[in-house]
Amino acid sequence: MDSISDNALMLKVRDGDLDKLGLLFERYRKILFGFFYNMSHDTGLSEDLVQNVFMRILKYRAGFKGDGEFKVWMFHIARNVGHDHYRKTKGKETDEIDNWKDKLGDDNMNREVEMEKGEDLDLLRLALKRLDEEKREILTLSKLEGMKYKNIGDILNCSEGAVKVKVFRALQALKQEYMHLQARV
Repeated sequence: MDSISDNALMLKVRDGDLDKLGLLFERYRKILFGFFYNMSHDTGLSEDLVQNVFMRILKYRAGFKGDGEFKVWMFHIARNVGHDHYRKTKGKETDEIDNWKDKLGDDNMNREVEMEKGEDLDLLRLALKRLDEEKREILTLSKLEGMKYKNIGDILNCSEGAVKVKVFRALQALKQEYMHLQARV
């Protein structure tokens, strides 16, 4: 069943075979979770937003024409779900920093180096969190999700060249924010 393309599955969903949405959910829930988690750093919220995306896919299934990639169409919906959530909760966000230390290197590292890397990752996470939503989103899509610039351009309704500029500027802003935070430590 995995050999059926995403577009073919979504066309079946659009035409009333709603069971096929489960296959798309299985294919994309982790990708969407990662996208939302990298934006919010909140596991529960990320799971809820993934569910909301698939509820909207079901609601707006008639809008899928099949002429573009399903993944791009899905990320349009995901962005809208994320924007709607942040619009509703603006000002209610906490300034918590997640712990990335479990993602650090091997067990042979000495404790001091391990602590240093953990602090660097915490600073990087905080720097990313301090960026505006557009910059966090572009970095999440390009660097953390590994999407191609062309697909990001389709999602953001801009050219591939504009995406390259946005990624460059977002990386510059992240570097500047990181350096600012590092100077304060």
